Amino acid sequence: MGGSFLITLREGLEAGLIVAIILAYLRSTNQRRHFRTVLLAALAAVAVSLVVGAAIFGIAGEFEGREAEAFEGLAMLAAVGVLSWMIVWMKRQSAGIKKSLEHEMAEAIGMGSVLALALIPFSAILREGLETAVFLFAATRTSTPLESTIGATAGIIVAIGLTWGIYSGGYRVNLRVFFNVTGTLLIFFAAGLLIHGIHELQEAALLPISIEHVWDINYIVDDGSGVGLWLKALLGYNGNPSLLEVIAYPIYLVLAFWYFIAMRPAAPAVAPAPAPPTAHMRLAEREADPPIAE
Repeated sequence: MGGSFLITLREGLEAGLIVAIILAYLRSTNQRRHFRTVLLAALAAVAVSLVVGAAIFGIAGEFEGREAEAFEGLAMLAAVGVLSWMIVWMKRQSAGIKKSLEHEMAEAIGMGSVLALALIPFSAILREGLETAVFLFAATRTSTPLESTIGATAGIIVAIGLTWGIYSGGYRVNLRVFFNVTGTLLIFFAAGLLIHGIHELQEAALLPISIEHVWDINYIVDDGSGVGLWLKALLGYNGNPSLLEVIAYPIYLVLAFWYFIAMRPAAPAVAPAPAPPTAHMRLAEREADPPIAE
């Protein structure tokens, strides 16, 4: 449940911030008439993401035995790769994402194209949605469906609340701290997915097992119940890991944290969005630059 909550909280807030930035820009430039286009595009992206997520779960249900273990193992490793990329990308782009979105919106409005305008929120939200679908599938392999559903739902609710509060100005959130903290937790979560994926591929006989159980401490903290089950779902705890799992876990953590800490946010690569036109400018340019058709 903790993993599902963390995923939907992080991804939901990222998606929400994208919509909030776009709406705030439209509001500040007196382009409120495009709110409907942006919101419909965001909802369309969410709908596509839900369809893809349902398809992933549906395909997984068709497999049995070793095929199911192989599919789940490969899906977990894919999730680790995407999750790692997402953490790095967000930290690198966080400094310039606002100006980048505003620049894209200004260009789309200047082109007079509803499609170009809609594609900005659609593509950004779709990316977040597809990532979430892959992550949630991997997360449900380490917890019960009910726990995953509760965690994911709670994360979405909190993300929506935070997004609305930030957009409306009701309260401030230090986003740098938020993304650093959640990024750290997600690195541990990704490490857990990595060894779960390795375990599934070993069960499917796609990876070798040199030593099946390096140790067995399930009699102390059982990974199948209570605290052990929670640690298994969130951090990848395994009471009796194989040698490959024992080696892979710390290597991933060291490399991931080294890259995460050493990386610096990239400077904005685009010029600031054009300033909102004044009333006199809008009157003078009305004929030469007609508004986007609804």
